[in-house]
Amino acid sequence: MTVAVFFGCAFIAFGPALALFLLTVARDPLRVIILIASAFFWLLSLLLSSLVWFIAMKATNNQDYQLQRGLLIFGVIFSVVLQEVFRFAYYKLLRKATEGLATLSEEEHSPISVQQLAYVAGLGFGIMSGAFSMINTLSDSLGPGTVGIHGESQYFFITSAFMTLALTLLHTFWGIVFFDGCEKKRWWVVGVVVALHLLVSGLTILNPLYEGTLPPAYIVMVSMGIWAFFSSGGSVQNLQCFFTCSKSDVDSQVTS
Repeated sequence: MTVAVFFGCAFIAFGPALALFLLTVARDPLRVIILIASAFFWLLSLLLSSLVWFIAMKATNNQDYQLQRGLLIFGVIFSVVLQEVFRFAYYKLLRKATEGLATLSEEEHSPISVQQLAYVAGLGFGIMSGAFSMINTLSDSLGPGTVGIHGESQYFFITSAFMTLALTLLHTFWGIVFFDGCEKKRWWVVGVVVALHLLVSGLTILNPLYEGTLPPAYIVMVSMGIWAFFSSGGSVQNLQCFFTCSKSDVDSQVTS
């Protein structure tokens, strides 16, 4: 039973991200490098936020529940802000890199677009974030304990998997919208991304009140997915073509 829970939760949490990686990133060495570098930037933000958290825990009274809860909220806010700072730093680094690639290219333009950079960088952030948020939970799901035997929620593992899935995709969407806002100097867009990141991360503090955590997170995820689609150049016409055009219509559009 524990093995079934392990694989079920693992496929829920990481299945879509793995599919995106295999279909859109794995065959392009440049995209793989960008994804690994973005994951490294997220790890740097985790390292710094963990260091601050460790110092705060050592400097305060561990027996004071209210103080510890306040530190937890502070840690969530600080970690989210730091992640977005490193996302911006990675954006600036990629822009410099693409300018260099365009200089070296024979066609005088970068071999990868800003939208593709944003997508791959966001996916790297999401995969690494999901891995660190879920790996210990998956390890515990193998047993020998049983969740809910002392009255706790029996849905801990499944809800953790769905929340990890949402955060992984949200980081991908946030990356696309964030980069688009930086490119067009729409700083309010960057502010919205940071605010929504704070909101979704803050919702996890409500656990184990899962009905107050998952639905808002998935509403934000769907909204950000739509926003990211249009930010990356999508249109209603694209959607209509995808859902309604026959193969002959697509071929005629390509040949024309």
